[in-house]
Amino acid sequence: MNLASRLAAAKGRPAEPAPGALHGPVPAAQPVVAAPRPVPAAVPAPPTDALTRLKDRVAKALFERMGSRLNDPSLSEEQLRGIVLGELDVVVDEEKVPLSADERARLTAELADDVLGFGPLQRLLDDPSVTEIMCNGPDAVYVEQGGKLVRSGARFTSEEHLRRVIDRIVSRVGRRIDESSPMVDARLADGSRVNAIIPPLAFSGSTLTIRKFAKDPFGVEDLIGFGTLSPEMAELLHACVEARLNIIVSGGTGTGKTTLLNVLSSFIPEGERIVTIEDAVELQLQQAHVVRLESRPPNIEGRGAVTIRDLVRNSLRMRPDRIVVGECRGGESLDMLQAMNTGHDGSLSTVHANSPRDAIARLETLVLMAGMDLPLRAIREQIASAVDVVVQLTRLRDGTRRVTHVTEVQGMEGETVTLQDAFLFDYSAGVDAGGRFLGKPVATGVRPRFTDRFEELGIRVSPSVFGVAGPARARGWG
Repeated sequence: MNLASRLAAAKGRPAEPAPGALHGPVPAAQPVVAAPRPVPAAVPAPPTDALTRLKDRVAKALFERMGSRLNDPSLSEEQLRGIVLGELDVVVDEEKVPLSADERARLTAELADDVLGFGPLQRLLDDPSVTEIMCNGPDAVYVEQGGKLVRSGARFTSEEHLRRVIDRIVSRVGRRIDESSPMVDARLADGSRVNAIIPPLAFSGSTLTIRKFAKDPFGVEDLIGFGTLSPEMAELLHACVEARLNIIVSGGTGTGKTTLLNVLSSFIPEGERIVTIEDAVELQLQQAHVVRLESRPPNIEGRGAVTIRDLVRNSLRMRPDRIVVGECRGGESLDMLQAMNTGHDGSLSTVHANSPRDAIARLETLVLMAGMDLPLRAIREQIASAVDVVVQLTRLRDGTRRVTHVTEVQGMEGETVTLQDAFLFDYSAGVDAGGRFLGKPVATGVRPRFTDRFEELGIRVSPSVFGVAGPARARGWG
């Protein structure tokens, strides 16, 4: 018994005889019954795969022909694009591959993106629905759309291809990334935030994260439309900025702190001198009189670094009306608080924290990082005197970003910085069928003490802004 017969017997059915085994060769005229699922000897590659292989060959030849001209600083963007497209036509013609007009146009566009743009990421950067791009190596590109993470079909041809795109991004803003400096923060021309980390620190391959900025900066109406702010909250924050209160925007990573800081800064009246200080320039202020300062990392010898703290100190000599620090994350917090306490009212900044109370504790920790060995009570008195309002942003589990607290810093009570909520997010409204929160920020019914300053300056706020709401009654306020 052969192997086929033994297997068939084990399954309880007779074996199928091989063609010609019992009756001899099958005559040519006799039709042959095809097997249920024939497997051809060679499966032809789909056209898209052939086009991808062609693209890889053309790209390699194009980079060889362009050489150092790709990084020639004397060439403008338009001149470089003309040279690349001309060389690209020559390389495609040399391949002698018949291409339709659509295929040739697609090939040209993708290769132009590789050489002049950001390769497979260019399509994602041009897509307004994509808010964040995450490359976990050349083969795994994820995007954030509608607050949710999904895997994209984009991919790089190799690790070298991804490194070329990273180098192109960081070199345009005067930064570098290599084995001796394998991490970098940079930005795109539109202000989008870029972080890159490469081997040996990134074990799975070069990793690139891009947090996109909208081409048109969001305004207060947009945030109200998204449900991030309520109209009453927006009116109160507008009055706070106009009254030159010092505001800290608090929130976790990716909650929209910089976007809200942009909106708050749009409330600053014209005619004031604004100095912005950031690690990588991201703020998009619309006022005319803005001085933008950016920190600088050390050079290849480890010298020449200019920190946020250095810039905050320098800004005090620049006659600022307002100081806007993109993010307090170190010893510069002490200099920022001192500036708020010495006549630079109306300053704005952000800090990473999960609640207003955590924001105060975080500021205490950051001040201690300045190395001044100050007593904790002195630090808390500085914070209570300098900060007037904490605006807390939270990214909810439905992917939306909401302002969950607007909190007044009232002062000190014993050893504790006292806080009072003016607005709270109403979680009691539940969620809809799609899992989206139905609640919105509502007033607690407590009128903040800083409204006395509004009256002194003639700033009017609607009485409805401080209306009594459900959460206020639940807490015994109102």
